[in-house]
Amino acid sequence: MQTQFKFQKMEIKPIKTETDYSQALKRLETIFSAEIGTTESDEADVLGLLIDEYEKKHYPIEAPDPIEAIKIRMEEMQLKQSDLVNELGGKSRVSEILNRKRKLTVEMIRKLTARLNLSPGLLINDYQLTR
Repeated sequence: MQTQFKFQKMEIKPIKTETDYSQALKRLETIFSAEIGTTESDEADVLGLLIDEYEKKHYPIEAPDPIEAIKIRMEEMQLKQSDLVNELGGKSRVSEILNRKRKLTVEMIRKLTARLNLSPGLLINDYQLTR
């Protein structure tokens, strides 16, 4: 038994300009809650992919620097600076690291990776110290 696909025409085109992008967002907003399996639902899926690609190219979001990533994770986990003493080596050392007075060491990165479940690749990125 052969399955036949019936395609209905969708008016989808590549997003090349800000005007195209704006129109795609408006259309997606209109059809976003379409019932799954409908032409509008399929159109929403394709538009979502096109919008995502355009945004990646024109509005890239950079990963936070290592210190900002640590602070974000601390907030998510409801940790205080004193909770990182074992990983960073003393209250004053934690303060120096989080205030960008001192760089993370490889050993600190290893411990923070385990404690905060952060990617070592994120933590080894370079960042500026403050004077």
